[in-house]
Amino acid sequence: MSLNLDVIRQQFPSLNRPAIFFDNPGGTQIAKQSLDRITNYLLENNANHEGAFATSIASDAILDEAHRAIADFYNAASPEEIVFGNNMTTLTLHLSRSISREWREGDEIVLTRLDHDANVTPWALAAQDKGVKVNWVDFDVEDGTLKLDDLQKALERKPKLVAVGYASNSLGTVNPITKITKMAHDVGALVYVDAVQYAVHGPIDVQKIGCDFLVSSSYKYFGPHAGILYGKRNLLEKLFAYKVQPATNKIPGKFETGTQNHEGIAGVLGAIEYFEWLGKEFGGRYVDGLREDGYSGRKLILKQAMTAVHAYEFELSRALLSALEAIPGLRIFGLSDPRRLDERIATFSFRIGDMHPKIAAEKLAAENIYVWDGNYYAINVTERLGLEDKGGMVRVGAVHYNTLDEVAKLEEVLKRIAG
Repeated sequence: MSLNLDVIRQQFPSLNRPAIFFDNPGGTQIAKQSLDRITNYLLENNANHEGAFATSIASDAILDEAHRAIADFYNAASPEEIVFGNNMTTLTLHLSRSISREWREGDEIVLTRLDHDANVTPWALAAQDKGVKVNWVDFDVEDGTLKLDDLQKALERKPKLVAVGYASNSLGTVNPITKITKMAHDVGALVYVDAVQYAVHGPIDVQKIGCDFLVSSSYKYFGPHAGILYGKRNLLEKLFAYKVQPATNKIPGKFETGTQNHEGIAGVLGAIEYFEWLGKEFGGRYVDGLREDGYSGRKLILKQAMTAVHAYEFELSRALLSALEAIPGLRIFGLSDPRRLDERIATFSFRIGDMHPKIAAEKLAAENIYVWDGNYYAINVTERLGLEDKGGMVRVGAVHYNTLDEVAKLEEVLKRIAG
């Protein structure tokens, strides 16, 4: 069964306006299930943690269920491996401090020039504090793919950690994350995966990947502004947590500092419930193969949902690529070979001749087409491409609530803009 976009779009109240949202890599619109969870929490269960009274007990039950839901979404071994925080950046800054406590002067780590800065600077700052060397992995400027030969050379130096993105928020490249994890583990390095850009586009299985940590932000997949970290139980238990004295020493609580954004965590639960609805409605064709992979219950339904999303977005990627290539003077940065669409998500960055990206974005906004311009905090990418001092690029990014008609409208408007 293919996705029914009319039914799906009814789950997103914000789509009921004359606008085309291709700004999704910077944040998606919220699903009704998430919005309802937030509202219901604040009206019915708003309380602090571990009280003896009804609203606090109900609040804790919702937070516990959110941990279970994300554990299923990531296919983590247990809810105790799930840590909530403000956002991916804050969680990474927090964990980098804990992880780097064990580094010694002369140690080395590996970062990539393809990553969002939130998976670069926290580690670079920690390395600076501890006298640790940073080894950089470059990407191919022609197709936007990570240079695995560079990675292999960096790994020969036996680094303590490899920080890498699942998918580039700038160029749309999907990294071979399972292969990278194995390469890093073969030399004893920890692997920290930024899945913020990938999580909305396809299924994640942290056990199959084998990574030590993986983090995402739910506002990128139809929920509120919140960050969610997976960490292997033995590592979370071993790591020192920077926290106040009365806070628990047990995981995951020891890393969930202070009073959490309870309504936001309820909203994350709602976002996962949206995916459950999607899997039940449209994921049936994928059930057998996923059962063979060992999924069952909610994990199976969520994997059905994300597999259906991935299949539909493949067609969106094909349509976007065709539309952009039809624009005179437009240059796509990153993979543009239609035979390699399985190596990217439906996020494309480009420039139209000598037009400043801000001007192009404003012209599109005037036609109610929302896109981003600049470097999108992937500053190493725009610097490497020689575009940082030229305004960066224009970025369009589709998710599964976008339609082929919207892609056609984008092509029509871009042709007018390009002249």
